[in-house]
Amino acid sequence: MSVYPCINIHLDTITRNTQNMVSVCQHYGVTPAGVTKLACAYPEVGQAILNGGIQLLADSRIVNLKKMHHLDGQKMLLRIPAISEADEVVQYANISLNSEFATLEALSNAALAQHKIHQVILMHDLGDLREGAFFEEETLALARQAIALPGINLVGLGTNLACYGGVEPTVDNQSRLVSLAKQVETEHNIKLKYLSGASSAGLPLMLNGELPQGINQLRLGASVLMGIGLNDDPVPNTRQDTFDLTAEIVEIKVKPSVPANSTALDAFGNKPEFVDRGLRKRAICAIGKQDVDIDQITPKDSSIIIIGGSSDHLILDIDDSEHDYKIGSRIEFDLSYGGVLQCMTSEYITKHFI
Repeated sequence: MSVYPCINIHLDTITRNTQNMVSVCQHYGVTPAGVTKLACAYPEVGQAILNGGIQLLADSRIVNLKKMHHLDGQKMLLRIPAISEADEVVQYANISLNSEFATLEALSNAALAQHKIHQVILMHDLGDLREGAFFEEETLALARQAIALPGINLVGLGTNLACYGGVEPTVDNQSRLVSLAKQVETEHNIKLKYLSGASSAGLPLMLNGELPQGINQLRLGASVLMGIGLNDDPVPNTRQDTFDLTAEIVEIKVKPSVPANSTALDAFGNKPEFVDRGLRKRAICAIGKQDVDIDQITPKDSSIIIIGGSSDHLILDIDDSEHDYKIGSRIEFDLSYGGVLQCMTSEYITKHFI
């Protein structure tokens, strides 16, 4: 595999972000989980989070948890498990988030076969309309069923917000989770270890001192890995320059801005549109839409214009730049959350840990 394109991952920045998030969370009685899915659970990233003081690593995919199996610390599966993967869930995850009794039964059987106790957090839907029962009685009934299963230990309740339906964590919906947990605890005379209220989207509520007492876990991914939270706003005392992309120039030519007689659709079935800027110096970088959505990358050289791209080519207007770019020169890009995810997923982009 070639060195470029590559995504640069600044591990020390991840560790510092994690340290700062652990410190502020402790002030509010919250113990965060470190979510690695943005970085595809590369062990280097997981270790950087552990170095920052988080002891519970969380990911949405079993294949990712496998990558980190050798790392110290607990592991949590974020996406509700499929019955078909129950054995691996018990093998590679200490905790999983659940919403279906049939899946809990499969986890129970797998735990008994492996001579383990598997911890479960039951998800309740507070309006974002992703996973979990929407009606409280359903969640209460599921808690009764979970407690009765051998090999299963009900350790908490959780909810997801802001990921699908755009519903923000609020005092009201977080208080409803606390109230529901108290009903479970009272009915079964137990103390739940985790009330997992939200992702990084819950940080503004916490930082404003409005997170209801009892919510003691936030699942932090974007905030520790990119320093962003709700609406991609920067999180105080974190850095946002954890990831950047480098691509190599393979061609530089002066060309017209508009193709001659453009009538066909492009390779992705779209009718391309062009701005006529006259003759311009253009560069092609060896990266394309198969690697990353070009709308998710921004040149660090602000004078460069991204014109477009195809599966394997990124076309840039470098005419206004003061840099003397040549064949083999590298262009650096900032990345959005989606851009980081795509670059970390692409097998064609080298991962460079710094």
